[in-house]
Amino acid sequence: MYENILTEVGAGVGIITLNRPERHNAFDDQMIGELSTAFAAMQSDAAVRVVVVSSTGKSFCAGADLNWMKRAAAYSPAESLADARALAEMLRALAQLGKPTVARVQGPAYGGGVGLVAACDVAIATYEAQFVLSEVKLGIIPAVISPYLIAAIGERYARRYMLTAERFAAAEAYRMGLLHEIVQDEASLDEAVGEIVDGLLGNGPMALAACKELIRAVAGRPLDAAVIDDTAQRIANIRATAEAQEGMGAFLQKRKPGWVPAREDDDV
Repeated sequence: MYENILTEVGAGVGIITLNRPERHNAFDDQMIGELSTAFAAMQSDAAVRVVVVSSTGKSFCAGADLNWMKRAAAYSPAESLADARALAEMLRALAQLGKPTVARVQGPAYGGGVGLVAACDVAIATYEAQFVLSEVKLGIIPAVISPYLIAAIGERYARRYMLTAERFAAAEAYRMGLLHEIVQDEASLDEAVGEIVDGLLGNGPMALAACKELIRAVAGRPLDAAVIDDTAQRIANIRATAEAQEGMGAFLQKRKPGWVPAREDDDV
């Protein structure tokens, strides 16, 4: 079905793997289309509760493929806009997926690859991972990734790294908030990702989706009457759901709620 990515689903987890190692997993229009399709498939698959975004080879994602960029340079204005919108819509599909997303970053991420990391809910990388927003070196700008990047690292750090196109290490990415955790090697990376995934699978699926919607609704808004009313309505609505009743009942009865995989321990 796909030429540039791999997908698999098992035990509640959907894995989408960028698979162009010979091109350092760089984007082109075909990969962008395949990722959009894969995100939509993971969203609609009831068996998927958590999505992991990973890559093969030494690089996580080298951003835009140079051959694609050369081809795009000859596009008409309308074609260029449509091309850019395809990338923007792919990133939005990832960011607004109704299921938790985890970036497994085993190597360098450049340009749009940094955007992929920023668009995921949780990002874990090895110490060897490096990052760069190199667009201005090519006379362009990191436009479509900017909403996710600025949300992750803030305007001040975005000013430095979007303008200077400096390379920065995993430790700096962690300090700025782009990464949530850094680990020694790929074996440790798989272990750390697995721990995060297991924790997510222990939480209510509907609650996780509602929590993601809540964050989008509240982030950056002033604490006014509209926010107070909105948040109160959200908790009132979700308390009445069958999932909330099961979760609270399980807590009071000192048992696991029905959505927790059987392999997990008895703690709630």
